[in-house]
Amino acid sequence: MERIGFYPGSFDPVTFGHLDVIERSVKLFDKLIVGVGVHHGKTPFLPPDVRIQLLRNQFKTMKLKAESIDISTFDGLTVDAAQSHGAQFIVRGLRDSTDFDYEMQMAGTNSQMMGSIDTVFLPASTGLRHIAAKFVRQIANMGGEITSFVPDEVAREIKRSLSRNK
Repeated sequence: MERIGFYPGSFDPVTFGHLDVIERSVKLFDKLIVGVGVHHGKTPFLPPDVRIQLLRNQFKTMKLKAESIDISTFDGLTVDAAQSHGAQFIVRGLRDSTDFDYEMQMAGTNSQMMGSIDTVFLPASTGLRHIAAKFVRQIANMGGEITSFVPDEVAREIKRSLSRNK
């Protein structure tokens, strides 16, 4: 049986922390689906199509096998999106104990809704634990340097987006 993992997130913007979890996850599963969450009630920092293209471009630079990874958008429950892709696992990255507490509650809730899907936690790699997309957005909005948190292409796209919105 093919092992399929589903890694959900907003990826708004994609950070080195996200890419670390993706790179490590493709080693655990036969196929990894990166689920880009699209919530119609929220205004994203970067549009979904831009986030998807940035992810695809990063996958190429990471030399990930195309057949082992895919990207999909979703706007409902994570467990429903995972199930629609045939995933048996939801992948979540953990930076600290705050993430752990929240993610354990979410894993329990997801398990109750869809007991056939397990949650796999990957601790953030050393040196990446402090990176959070919300902080990257705040720093970028205030004109700060973000290249230590995101790939250069992502930083350039964020700067373009901010200059268009001014």
